[in-house]
Parts: sequence; structure tokens; C-alpha cells
Amino acid sequence: MAGNRRARGGDASPLRLIVIAVVLIGLVLVSLRLMPGSPLVSAAAAKWGDPSAPVDRAAAQAPDRSSRPSATASPSPSKSLEPLPFADKQIDLDIEGWYAWSVLDTRTGKIIGSRNMDETNTTASLIKAWIVADYLRLADKAGQAPSDAKLADATRIIRDSDNTRAEQFYNSVGRAASIKRLISICKTTDSSVAADGGWSRTALSPRDTARLGACISDGRAAGPKWTKWLINEMRLVRGAGDFGIRKAFPESERKKIAIKNGWIDRTKEQEMHINCLAIGDNWTMGVMVRYPINMGYEYGMKNCQKITEAVLRSTT
Repeated sequence: MAGNRRARGGDASPLRLIVIAVVLIGLVLVSLRLMPGSPLVSAAAAKWGDPSAPVDRAAAQAPDRSSRPSATASPSPSKSLEPLPFADKQIDLDIEGWYAWSVLDTRTGKIIGSRNMDETNTTASLIKAWIVADYLRLADKAGQAPSDAKLADATRIIRDSDNTRAEQFYNSVGRAASIKRLISICKTTDSSVAADGGWSRTALSPRDTARLGACISDGRAAGPKWTKWLINEMRLVRGAGDFGIRKAFPESERKKIAIKNGWIDRTKEQEMHINCLAIGDNWTMGVMVRYPINMGYEYGMKNCQKITEAVLRSTT
């Protein structure tokens, strides 16, 4: 019987070992399923952003806004710009011949004007503002300082529209090459070099005249060193050349407006060509007229002013 008991004991021992081994294996498998990154991890485990994940009702409640970081404030819309003194409208004036006008807002680049503002006229002395600007910019770029005598000549060209000195400056900047630089630097679209290469017959439109004004105003034309000097000289235009656009403004405002005008009798075409350029605080303007030669200079000079007055906003 003792032998039988030993046999039963021997039979039970392997069974217990098997049971223990199964329990241990089960514990190992469970541990593997719970380990992060284990290949046995449950596919049903909740993942961040997984819509099938169980919802934590408490967490789903509205969060405490006082504990949230404040959102970056959207930039407030900029205040509306003050309107220019000009109205965007078409005008029909009792003027003999051809006329056109254009205004450029130097804050936004927007251009308004007559429907024919892209038509051209020969510039006459108006182009002298560019010739002087080109001379000053090129001198500075070459590291040269214009002599006092040269600056005095430039003053005479701008303030008094001196033709002889303008021709000398034009020769020094390469003649037609200078006008090509104007077209490139000032981004004009209607302009062209005169067939004879002369400065007086350069073709500009009122729209390109306004662009030239912006080019002078923002420093592209004369460069950073000489822009202020040039604009000041243009504010001091005097004598026969002081007419047109700024005359349409109150006396108190005129001294702040820089100008350069052109006037010439074209005997070949039997026409008068009168042109006006003006630079204000945040605008530039070009006005051009063309009419029969026998009507004289004053007719066109007064009409540059008349056209400007017609497009100025009413102050009443």
C-alpha cells in the first residue's frame, strides 16, 4: 500500500507542474499584452485621436476657459486711408484739342485718370526732372560728389528750366540711354525714346508721368542721397514754369507740392504741347494738353490748372 501511495504521489507531481507552467505562461502572455510597443498589445487599446477610443465623459465636458492659454489676437483691420484730394471720375471740359490726366496714390500704387491716360505727348521740359535725377543717381553710384557748380546748374535746370544746361546733363548721362533707364527703373508702360534721341521729344503719357513722379518721390530716380534735394528744388520752381497743377490748390498748400512742367510749340505738327507733373504728400499727378499752335502757351497752362480743378474733390 505504501508502494501504491508513492505511485499516486508520483502521478500527481507532473500534473501540478503542468498546472504551474500553464499559470506562469498565462501571466507572461498577459504581461506582454500590457507592455507598450508589444506585438501582442490589444488592437482595441485606446489611441490619441482615434475616434473609436472610449470617451472619457468627464474629460469631454467643457474645459475651464480660465485655464486655457489665450488665443493670439487677430490683427485689427487697418484704418481706412484718408482719400486723396482727387475724385475718380471722367470729365468733359470745353477745351480745344486733346487732353488727359492721371493720379497715382503712392501709398497703394493705385492709378486713376481719364480713359485716354495711356496716350502720349512729347514731354518738352518736363523730362528735365528725370535728367537731373539720373545724373545725381549715377554720380552717387560712381562714388562721385557733384561739384557746387554742377549743383548750381541742376538748380537752374529744375527751377528755371534752363535748356542749355539740360542738354549738357543729357549728354553726360548718355542721351537716349537715360530715357531707356527711365522706362526700366520707373516701370513705365507707354513711354518711348524720341526718334532723334533728343530729350524734348521723349514720349510720355499722363499715366507714365504720374509713375515718373512716384519714381522721384520714392528715391528710385535720384537715389537715396539726392531725392530730398531734388524734390525741394522742384518745390522751388519759379517764373514761367510755375503753372498748372499746384495752382489749383490753396495758396497754403502749394509750397508743399513739387512740380516740373513742359511747354513747347511744335512747328512741324503745328501744335502746342503743354505738360504738368506734380508730387504731393501721398500722390503724384500728370496732366497733358495738345492743341493748335496759334492758341499760344497760356491757353494750355491755364487748362492744366482747369483740368486739375475739375477732378479735385469738393471741400464743402
